[in-house]
Amino acid sequence: MDGIQERFLEVRGLKLHIAEIGTGSTVVVFLHGFPEIWYTWRHQMLAVANAGYRAIAPDFRGYGLSDHSPDPKTTSYADLDADLLAILDHLQISKVFLVAKDFGAMSAYRFALLHPDRMLGIVTMGIPYLPPGAINAFAQLPEGFYISRWREPGRAEADFGRLDVKTVVKNIYILFSKSEIPIAQENQEIMDLVEPSAPLPPWFTEEDLAVYGALYEKSGFETALQVPYRSLEEELNVTDPIVKVPALLIMGKKDYVFKFPGIQELIESGKLKEFVPDLEIIILPEGTHFVQEQLPDQVNKQVLAFLSNHAKNA
Repeated sequence: MDGIQERFLEVRGLKLHIAEIGTGSTVVVFLHGFPEIWYTWRHQMLAVANAGYRAIAPDFRGYGLSDHSPDPKTTSYADLDADLLAILDHLQISKVFLVAKDFGAMSAYRFALLHPDRMLGIVTMGIPYLPPGAINAFAQLPEGFYISRWREPGRAEADFGRLDVKTVVKNIYILFSKSEIPIAQENQEIMDLVEPSAPLPPWFTEEDLAVYGALYEKSGFETALQVPYRSLEEELNVTDPIVKVPALLIMGKKDYVFKFPGIQELIESGKLKEFVPDLEIIILPEGTHFVQEQLPDQVNKQVLAFLSNHAKNA
């Protein structure tokens, strides 16, 4: 796609897939969420490469074309952190900007806390930094909350298994593009929340869906259900939860995550800056959970401005 190259790196006993473009000395690594893979960053990768940076987007282990863990049910956030560190070491990259979305943002902030010496800055979308104990959103939501359902062993597997893989991805994209939290009734499953005739979001094409569908056909959902959903209680094991690198949060005002209990207050009250002191917050009024695909020009503008402001530290 427009000069983006793909290859595999053998690290930590696995073949991990990366996409890359650009030859600049300053490196930007993009970390995807769910139900995404590296391709979700296609617009941003081209933009940063055209601006003179080197862009790299891995598929997390168990996602896209990357190998699964030997036992996918044991995959952890710690694995993703160690994989990223190994990728940087393999490529002889000393410091990076991380641009991350959704659970990739959780992984990116974990990396920033554990390896601040490898960081130039961090940009996240879809999820802010979640300080330990800052919110307890899940306990305040009904039993049919999608994360609660997907954390239940076997339930999502049975729900997804009724449909072909491409339809599962399509349904999740439709659900996550809305401004309401996906919550099923007692007699429903999460996939039942989407009518078969429901259209894709206007910014997401059938060709895009075909790319995602083919890659999830290859990977399945086993690792995707383990990380993020069934690993959310994993301990971070850091003594200092303060993020000491420059940070930018880009959120869509219509992102359903804003309605998680405690999230809007965390972002708008200033409390977030107690944990991320050098934080800039950008709210896109029409943005949904997939701002990087929905509003690429607006997101690219903000990302490039952040990179420019902080690249002098490279």
